[in-house]
Amino acid sequence: MADLRGAKGVQFGDGGTQHIVTHVTVEHAEQVVQHAPAPVSVAGTLPRDVTRFTGREAELERLTRTAGLGEVVVIHTVDGMPGIGKTALATRAAHLLAPRFPDGQHFIRLHAHSLGQNPSDPAEALAALLASRGIAPQAIPAGLDERAAMWRDHAATKKLLLVLDDASDTDQIEPLLPASPGCLVLVTSRRRLIALDGADPMPLDTLPPDQAALLFTRLAGRTPAPGEDEAVEKTVRLCGYLPLAIALLAGRLAHHPTWTITQFATEFAAAQDRLGELEAGNRAVTAAFDLSYQDLPPERQRLFTRLGIHPGDDIDAYAAAALDNIPLNQARRELRALYTDHLIDEPAPGRYRLHDLIHTYARTNAASDPGQHDAEQRILDYYQHTSLHADTLTSSYTRPQTPTLTTPAPHAAPTLATQADGMAWLRTERANLIAAITHVKTTRQHNRAIALTVGVTALLRQDGPWGQAAALHREAVTTANQHTHPLDQANALYILGVVWRLRGDYDNATTHLELALALYRDIGNRLGEANTVNDLGVVWRLRGDYVNATTRLEQGLTLHRDIGNGLGEAAALNELGTVWRLRGDYDNATTHQERALALYREIGNRLGEAAALNDLGIVWRLRGDYDNATTHLEQGLTLHREIGNRFGEAAALNDLGILWRLRGDYDNATTHLEQGLALHREIGHRYGEANALYILGIVWRLRGDYDNATTHQERALALYREIGNRLGEANTLNELGILRRLRGDYVTATTYQEQALTLHREIGHRLGEANTLNELGILRRLRSDYVTATTYQEQALALHRQIGHRNGEAEVLNELGQVFTETRGPAAAMSVYEEALKTARALSLPLEGAQALEGIARCHAKTGNPEAALAGLREALTVYRRLGVPEERDAAGLLAEMEGGSLPGQPA
Repeated sequence: MADLRGAKGVQFGDGGTQHIVTHVTVEHAEQVVQHAPAPVSVAGTLPRDVTRFTGREAELERLTRTAGLGEVVVIHTVDGMPGIGKTALATRAAHLLAPRFPDGQHFIRLHAHSLGQNPSDPAEALAALLASRGIAPQAIPAGLDERAAMWRDHAATKKLLLVLDDASDTDQIEPLLPASPGCLVLVTSRRRLIALDGADPMPLDTLPPDQAALLFTRLAGRTPAPGEDEAVEKTVRLCGYLPLAIALLAGRLAHHPTWTITQFATEFAAAQDRLGELEAGNRAVTAAFDLSYQDLPPERQRLFTRLGIHPGDDIDAYAAAALDNIPLNQARRELRALYTDHLIDEPAPGRYRLHDLIHTYARTNAASDPGQHDAEQRILDYYQHTSLHADTLTSSYTRPQTPTLTTPAPHAAPTLATQADGMAWLRTERANLIAAITHVKTTRQHNRAIALTVGVTALLRQDGPWGQAAALHREAVTTANQHTHPLDQANALYILGVVWRLRGDYDNATTHLELALALYRDIGNRLGEANTVNDLGVVWRLRGDYVNATTRLEQGLTLHRDIGNGLGEAAALNELGTVWRLRGDYDNATTHQERALALYREIGNRLGEAAALNDLGIVWRLRGDYDNATTHLEQGLTLHREIGNRFGEAAALNDLGILWRLRGDYDNATTHLEQGLALHREIGHRYGEANALYILGIVWRLRGDYDNATTHQERALALYREIGNRLGEANTLNELGILRRLRGDYVTATTYQEQALTLHREIGHRLGEANTLNELGILRRLRSDYVTATTYQEQALALHRQIGHRNGEAEVLNELGQVFTETRGPAAAMSVYEEALKTARALSLPLEGAQALEGIARCHAKTGNPEAALAGLREALTVYRRLGVPEERDAAGLLAEMEGGSLPGQPA
């Protein structure tokens, strides 16, 4: 006689025919057998079909496509978090597949997470399964292996469908698997059954928003009224698109026909305890989570609970180790185990997150954790320490330190050795760092708020959006003024000033930097003073006040030398070189930047060395020495690549693209710029990407491809606006205006230029203002409004002279020459062209010089001096051809006309 003590509480079916073998004693076994009815075989024990099943079409198609095929039993494991809809999917698939399995369809509940029940023993499940197949209890053997063998033998020639619902692990499942190739097994589990050999895993995610909304309205029995779609979407989003949560809420609404969807959604959104709202008998979402949580060992429960304390959206093993105060390898193991149990997801390799409702559940549990406060402080220590280290790696200056910025080093932290390492970590953790800042401000942890904000300085400066950066640093200034050390206040003001500079708000930048400078001087912090003076020089340079810029930078240079800060000294020298370059004093520019280069090499700062080489390349380019420029830029590019500075590499590619453009080699220019663009995109440097698009747009314009040029400029404009770079926005509007002008659309061109002019004036960018005024003058000349054209270009010329921008002076003089030709005659025009030629030659500006030569030649032609006209035109044409610019075509046509004996402006 079979031992029936191993067949207690195994249940088949759901609401229909059920077969439950309960515990019987050995003493009564003979009596049970003698009076037992004849065994009855039950072929179908599937629960009722899911009448309003919604979504999961791809999963259903995959399950039904492979059913009963092949030479081995087909096994699908459907796994996922509690409430994800595993059983509903398996049940729906089983009903669709039932006709293909005429020998039986069995649904077996294994109770891994059933309230009040222990997980089913596989031996018990086999006894009940064999009994349901009509095998007499006394014929069922006692041992697990014997029962498994009998089951395999019984199923050997049959086509059976088996649904093993809510399995705990592989050991529970293996004995129940038939061996017949005509059988199909569907397994549902909250765990990933990694060890189940030959199974096809199907992990379920939450429903897509549209399917979630459809499920809600179907189960609620409602058709949304006009305007209620948004309420439905909000409700399912607050449910985390979790089917169980959606079903419970929809059921509540279905039983309240007088409620509108909007009223219901508003009530749910306002609920303080959303998990408490998701109750419906034993189907409560909290109960489902409880069963999974209680199944964890104590140390895993503790980590899971503390994940609810984490302020951000996702977490890695380093942060988890800090949070739970455990070794890194243990943190990795525990996170992988929680992932296997479907209590956390892995959206990216090594990064984990909790579903919104599970996060709420964990956070609720954490309230009773006596170690909650310490865990929170450890995770904040970890983010503060690591972000400050990463920021230091990516910063271009040495920051004055305060006690606020010091925190204990975590016992496990990622290895960050280079600028690229630091920026990669900051980008990965960006959302968590911003969330941590929000949390510490809410909990009034003032020193942490300052320190964490400092930790994202380089990230926000590099990636933007600068509007967000300004908001965060404004709050840091307020906090520092009220609660922290004066040095914190000065640092916060300094950083905010830099952000205002990046945004193009030079008034605000100057104000905050001057305030920071005064504070640094009051407390005697000369490093902060020197850094701030340097940055004030940069602001004055951007404002076009090169005299003030020079003064400030020379003050900064002296300070850095006095305190022995070689890095700051080199930076000041390099920036001074840039100012002298913009003032048209290329000798002084070269001198300062060569000193900077030497100093960077002396102190072993290869990053600064590469930057100085790049800047020297730009100076040589402006001097017209393209060979020397190419040498320096390529050396800089090589050095950036050697040290792994991909930001510098991308910038150097951009500058080489500009150089090749000026050399007239548009193919090489395009190649370098597209390489730079690709690299900027790869490293996620949106500002660099916008710059590359802008320059590429200019190259495409020069190549005559106005469609491609417009596309690139419009993309650049969108990026500049997204990151809050108003200077880039203004420059791009100017370039879009030029493109419209070249297409003959003077009305739209004027609109773009006027927008650019307004922006340049708002941000105080006088160089951009001068360039835009010149362009507006060109538009007026083309519309034969010579009076207004003259006004604009004389304003532009005055501005260029005020700021010492001699390059722009040469450009505007050439344009004025064209206007004067029409209004004041060739003699007046020639005088202006000659001044332009003199300036261009002094500055080694080949294009502007050739344009001046052509203008002079045209004036000679009009005054009846063909020899001088031909000589000047031929010289101009030689330069145009060398540069490969569009001006070549008109000049060549004019030369052919004149060589044929016809002079422009003279009778034929």
